[in-house]
Amino acid sequence: MSKKLEITLKRSVIGRSEVQKATVKTLGLNKIHQSIVREDTPVLRGMINKVSHLVTVKEV
Repeated sequence: MSKKLEITLKRSVIGRSEVQKATVKTLGLNKIHQSIVREDTPVLRGMINKVSHLVTVKEV
């Protein structure tokens, strides 16, 4: 069974670069404290690294 990650948006994207805003939107996060559960893939890890200061990640 592959691992899953719970990603939660903890900080606002207001005042962030367009690249960071697009990355958060691509992850599927729109509002602060919103969480999603996704499969752990290298692509997802790369997106998380780009916005690591805005999100928290927990293994499920």
